[in-house]
Amino acid sequence: MAASATFRASVSPSPPSSSSSSSSSQLTHLRSSPFKAFNFTPLPSSRSSKSSSFSVSCTIAKDPAVLMAPGSDPALWQRPDSFGRFGKFGGKYVPETLMHALSELESAFYALATDDDFQRELAGILKDYVGRESPLYFAERLTEHYRRENGEGPLIYLKREDLNHTGAHKINNAVAQALLAKRLGKKRIIAETGAGQHGVATATVCARFGLECIIYMGAQDMERQALNVFRMRLLGAEVRGVHSGTATLKDATSEAIRDWVTNVETTHYILGSVAGPHPYPMMVRDFHAVIGKETRRQALEKWGGKPDVLVACVGGGSNAMGLFHEFVNDKEVRMIGVEAAGFGLDSGKHAATLTKGDVGVLHGAMSYLLQDDDGQIIEPHSISAGLDYPGVGPEHSFFKDMGRAEYYSITDEEALEAFKRVSRLEGIIPALETSHALAYLEKLCPTLADGTRVVLNFSGRGDKDVQTVAKYLEV
Repeated sequence: MAASATFRASVSPSPPSSSSSSSSSQLTHLRSSPFKAFNFTPLPSSRSSKSSSFSVSCTIAKDPAVLMAPGSDPALWQRPDSFGRFGKFGGKYVPETLMHALSELESAFYALATDDDFQRELAGILKDYVGRESPLYFAERLTEHYRRENGEGPLIYLKREDLNHTGAHKINNAVAQALLAKRLGKKRIIAETGAGQHGVATATVCARFGLECIIYMGAQDMERQALNVFRMRLLGAEVRGVHSGTATLKDATSEAIRDWVTNVETTHYILGSVAGPHPYPMMVRDFHAVIGKETRRQALEKWGGKPDVLVACVGGGSNAMGLFHEFVNDKEVRMIGVEAAGFGLDSGKHAATLTKGDVGVLHGAMSYLLQDDDGQIIEPHSISAGLDYPGVGPEHSFFKDMGRAEYYSITDEEALEAFKRVSRLEGIIPALETSHALAYLEKLCPTLADGTRVVLNFSGRGDKDVQTVAKYLEV
């Protein structure tokens, strides 16, 4: 929304010799200020010929007003605006060392968006290497499971991102960013990972394009995702364990950012979610937007319309945003994100950032965070390594405040039950992250009208989680 401020000042002209550097400094400050126009209007004054000062009124106005209030038309929203913000969320809260790299990355992203050669190469790799498009599968037995006694109930469709090369949605973004890094001349790649799926995807594309690859992973996550650690090393990546803090995704991300600050000239950071400083939330979203675009086209082919409800798990939020982005302007389509409630929302051991968090800054962006009264990050918990993060992508925070998306949470126990239920009903073993979204169907489906079409983003397969689940479930 528009904002302006009016200042009144007494300005005293000074000799050129003493004012030039000061004036230049002031102008530089004004140019870097996040405002678009500067209007100086002399105020009436009793300035006499003997006086060397006069009064001015200075009005600094932001970009033209855009109505971004809850209930307003999403088609008019700036996502993001020219400063990388989604409403008050997002931005660039980073060391000066990274500002040039982020600006270079943003410029390259915009340039390649209209580069036909780049787009053809990316489309070819997504088709022939990743295996897109992924099916929109009608889950017949899951649909039957939620049918009520009177025979009515919703229709459940699964967007099968688990069938992508490497077994999750993460490869969409990793491939695109690797191609972008090559265009920038960066031959060293770093990434963070929690569940290991983004790490595996990054190691995979680095092997494909012959790039040096370093993956940062929390020591706790390395233990519970040992299979993915082996896969990354097999693919030629160096996996660096992070033992600081909680030894999970937050700490791996912090270490990756420290590496990037130190090696920014030669290194590209393939951030794995719609989090971090601008342009990452926008860029990662757009590279995953293929999920929603395919879903729209497939829905039109299958039933001649749009989905009624979209469901996806949310940690950082990349798979959800990949599905949601295409449908944001379709206000009749419900968008539901499912977070990790861990041991329960009242236990203090959860990762339900949008449900229980407060606004703050983490890893270069303003968003909802799990933090204490002093602003210190609270250790999150989830049985799912990929949802075990105390922040969330800034656009999800924006959607929450605008009322465009709904966010709920699922406990570890509920996710484990869904892991087993979907494996037995559909013959598809889901990732624990995906299991949270699947578990929410238990609460959602009884509330839906007959024939409501639900599309759930089946974001990853559960091979990586079998050892973890075996400790909790008797099968």
